[in-house]
Amino acid sequence: MAFTTLTFELTTGSREAAVDITDRCDDFLREAAPGRDGLLNVFVPHATAGVAVIETGAGSDQDLLALLRDLLPADDRWRHRHGSPGHGRDHVLPGLVAPHATLPVVGGRMALGTWQSVVLVDTNGDNPRRTVRLSFLG
Repeated sequence: MAFTTLTFELTTGSREAAVDITDRCDDFLREAAPGRDGLLNVFVPHATAGVAVIETGAGSDQDLLALLRDLLPADDRWRHRHGSPGHGRDHVLPGLVAPHATLPVVGGRMALGTWQSVVLVDTNGDNPRRTVRLSFLG
């Protein structure tokens, strides 16, 4: 059994974002796990971002962001108050969208459903640079 890990950075911008990172995960697995079975862990080491496995391209990613706006409004209700107005909600996000996902890998490929993608979810416009850690165990 071997463990391989890689980090990469991406820019999410100054607005809420759901960024599909499935291709980056696939690229990593081609190098780290050719033809192997195991587990892929996707982790964002940030207090204001999460990882979701959802459908993209048909509006579900934007629906998720809309739902998070409804559940976590950017207003003055939050005790955590540094940053832009309503920034406290961004620190609650990982309680709803975990900062990690662990996915099965079969034959060197993620065993995702037909429409599933791996998505970085970021509601924090104050920090547009994000790090993602990919780790394969198998």
